[in-house]
Parts: sequence; C-alpha cells; structure tokens
Amino acid sequence: MSQSASAAEGGATLADYRAALTTPGARGPAVASLLARLPIAMIGISALLFVQRETGSFAVAGLVSAGALVGVALGSVAQGRLIDRFGPTRPLLVIATLFALAMTVLITAIEAHAATPLLVTLSVGIGLTEPMVGSASRALWGRLLPEGPVRNAAFSYEAISMEVFFILGPGAAGLMIAAPWAGTGMVVGGLCMVTGSVLFALSPAVRAWGPSARRGGRLLGALASPGMRTLALAALGFGMVIGFVEVAVPATATGAGHPTVGGLLLSVWSVSSVAFGVAYSTRPWPRPMGLRLPVLLAGFGLLVALLALPSTLWGLALAMLAAGALITPQSTTHSTAIEVVAPKGTAAEAFGWVLTAITLGLAMGQSVSGYLVERAGPPPAFLTATAGALVIAGVVWLLRGTVRPAEQPAAQPVPEPAVAR
Repeated sequence: MSQSASAAEGGATLADYRAALTTPGARGPAVASLLARLPIAMIGISALLFVQRETGSFAVAGLVSAGALVGVALGSVAQGRLIDRFGPTRPLLVIATLFALAMTVLITAIEAHAATPLLVTLSVGIGLTEPMVGSASRALWGRLLPEGPVRNAAFSYEAISMEVFFILGPGAAGLMIAAPWAGTGMVVGGLCMVTGSVLFALSPAVRAWGPSARRGGRLLGALASPGMRTLALAALGFGMVIGFVEVAVPATATGAGHPTVGGLLLSVWSVSSVAFGVAYSTRPWPRPMGLRLPVLLAGFGLLVALLALPSTLWGLALAMLAAGALITPQSTTHSTAIEVVAPKGTAAEAFGWVLTAITLGLAMGQSVSGYLVERAGPPPAFLTATAGALVIAGVVWLLRGTVRPAEQPAAQPVPEPAVAR
C-alpha cells in the first residue's frame, strides 16, 4: 500500500487539528471560507420554503431547489478546473459577481409568481454561479500542509465545519421563513456567500496561489481515474439520501401544522453528525477506504428508514438524531479519499466532481421525494431513499478494488530555452 493511501486510512488527533488551524497563512482563508460556506444549506432550504410559500406546492418547490443543485453540479467541476489552472482569486471574484446578479433575478421572479419552467431555469443559474469556495479551501490545505495526519485533520475539519453549517443553515432558514418577507433567508444567505468568497479570494495565502504550470490533460480530468468514478458514485448515493430527507421532513412538519419546524428538524440530524464525526475521525472504520465507502453509505440508508416509523414530530427528531450519525463520517471519507484516487494537480477539480455527484444526488432525491410526498406521503419517500442507498452501496462494494492510488499522467516535457547562435 502506498504512503498516501496508508495516511488516508488513518485517523487524526486533536493536536493535529490544532496544528492545521494554526498553520501560518491559514487563519484568514479559514475564517473567510467559514462565512462563504455558512449559507450553503441555508440558501437551498430558504429557496424551497420561499417557493412553497408563494406557490403552495412542495412539488414545484422541490423542482426549483433541484434546479439549483443541478446548476451546482454543472458549475463545480468547471470552477475546479479554473481554480487548478489559474488559482482561485480571479475565478472566484468573477463568479461571486455573477452569483449576486443571478440571486437578484431569481428572487424577483419568485416574487412575481413566474412560471415554474422559468423559476427552474433561473435556479439552475444560481447553482452555476455559486462560488466554489469549498473546493478552493480544501485544495489550499494541500498547498499549506505536507502529506500526513495534520493535512488529514484539515480535511476532516472541512467536512466537520460543513456539518456545522448544516446545523445552522436549515434552522436559520426555518426561522427566517417566518419573517415579514419570506425571501429574507435567500438574501441573507446570498450576502454571506458573496462577502466570504471575496474575502477568501483576496486573502494573502490565496493570492499567492498563482497559475499552474501544468497544461492540457484528459477530457475527463480527475474523473479519468477509476477510483474517482467509484468515489463519485458513493457521493451520488450520499446526496440522494439527503435529498429525499430534505423534502420529506419539512413536508411532515407542514402536515403536522408546524411548517416553521421543518428547517429546525433538518438541523437536528447534523447535531449527532458533528458529535459522532469528531470521534469517528480519530479512529475511522473500516480502515480500507474501498470498504469504508460502501459500508458507511449502506448504514446511512438503513438509519434513514427509521424516519418512516415515528407518528409525532418529537419521535421524528429522535430518529433524525440516529440517522445523522453517519453524515460527517461520509463527508470526511469522501474528502480524504480524494488524496488516494485523484491524479496529482487536480485537487480542486476532484473535489468539484465529488460535489457534482452529491448535488446531482440531492437533485434526484429532492425531485422524486417531492413527487412521492404529494401522492403517498413522507414515509414512502424515506423508505425509497433507503432502497436507493442499499443498491448504490452494493455497486460501490463491487467496485471497491478501484479505490487505489491513481495513475499519474506523464509529465509534459519542458521546452529547452533557445540558445543564441
């Protein structure tokens, strides 16, 4: 087993987390990244609740929310390649400007009760222009830290901090939908994302990340690695399960006569996710990455089946706590597995492919869940999520042998300087 694969399969101590976060040059980008990534969950849930409030339909709301996720899926890899090629500063500044414009147009269209196809199209634009600070932040740790447990701790920190945002985001969205104007959550989330993206792009450590000398490459880029494709499939299943739950849980709360509780319930499972995720990162299991991916996905799917059982919102909250335990371990595993399977020099793009897979899964889950909720109620949506997770986990298990270090592309010859004659 290679050194990188062995390091990726190991755990990280609390001292490693402290060392990563106190690395020279890391504090500014880390703080800005927190602000930029804080509304990632908040914007999607705010848009879903805003559209549902204006149209009265969870099916339409699910389609609009799924449209934004499809946009993220399409834009994340392209932004990752630009970041790998040119560095993050210029791409992020341009994208943040476009995102602010796209957000303004979508909010105006929702207020005007525009037709569903137009709302879905505009929501795709929101996703396309969402600044991929997460990809850049993760790749930056690879530049600031050497290979080993401290770098692994930094990757775990990225995943764990994202779960904190999933705690705060849906809860904040659920509270803001009760504000005098239902679009408040989208505006607040958009402002946080734009401000954080600009601050991250202009921080000294990020500005020092210049253009890459590596040119060209395969058409599929990082996804040319068989292990990356297996990782992307596991991430797709992970996102799909979450997508089912993100529609079915608010629908359950609305059906119980407490629509503002839906966002708070979605925050509940992130509480156990962070608590268990920190402990899991110190002693991950199973140790082999090829086994860890399918085992965690299958376990997650089985725990989500518990959400179909409770008849009260309190019971649903307890089931959410149980189901949430395996969220952060999967996010951490996906981030760490990139170090094993991604070709060298494609860190931001590889993370973009993982994000693309997750968001496509979210879009699939949300759209199908919205359909099932309106016609059969939330329990069938939860059980369908479980079935899908088990099927995908089975395929990932069959492909477990591909989760190994990627073959690196041959180095491009450097032209010799011309000699004056």
